[in-house]
Amino acid sequence: MTKEVPTPRWGWALTGSGHFFTECLEMIRTLDHVDLFVSKAAAEVVRMYKHDLALPDNIRVFKDTTASAAPVGNFYYGVYHTLVVAPATSNTVAKCVFGISDNLATNVFAQAGKCRVPSIVFACDSAPELETRAPAGMVKVYPRRIDLENTNRLKSFEATHVAESLADLTAAVERRRRELAGDV
Repeated sequence: MTKEVPTPRWGWALTGSGHFFTECLEMIRTLDHVDLFVSKAAAEVVRMYKHDLALPDNIRVFKDTTASAAPVGNFYYGVYHTLVVAPATSNTVAKCVFGISDNLATNVFAQAGKCRVPSIVFACDSAPELETRAPAGMVKVYPRRIDLENTNRLKSFEATHVAESLADLTAAVERRRRELAGDV
């Protein structure tokens, strides 16, 4: 039995990274029909960075409150045309690469893959040296070799685009928006 979906939606998972978190929220606000998956770590980031999650009415928010990540069931019914995981911590990327789905963000990524829903993942650790936002301001970080290797491994996943910069994320979301509109 299939469930009728009036308007397929964007799925967007937030993880526990402050790396371009504000810019990701701004991008989410520009999309129509979004389900926002907020991991426990992302909820902490919202508080630490004092972000305002005031979102348009067309955005539904699902928080990581169930052991089985119950909202992922919507992937089985064609509710989502695209999943975006952004920003994605090195922890999230590693779990995705090794098939661990033990929180809301990694669960939606796994279900998207199993249901052949295209995914865009904005990996925070994509270069040997980065500047990122911490609660007190900008800091330099030096991702470990394993973090960079996992980002590269994720690139081999089918129907998964790994964005390595905010510009790449913006371009990937816009490209997907054009595909959905039939402009590509």
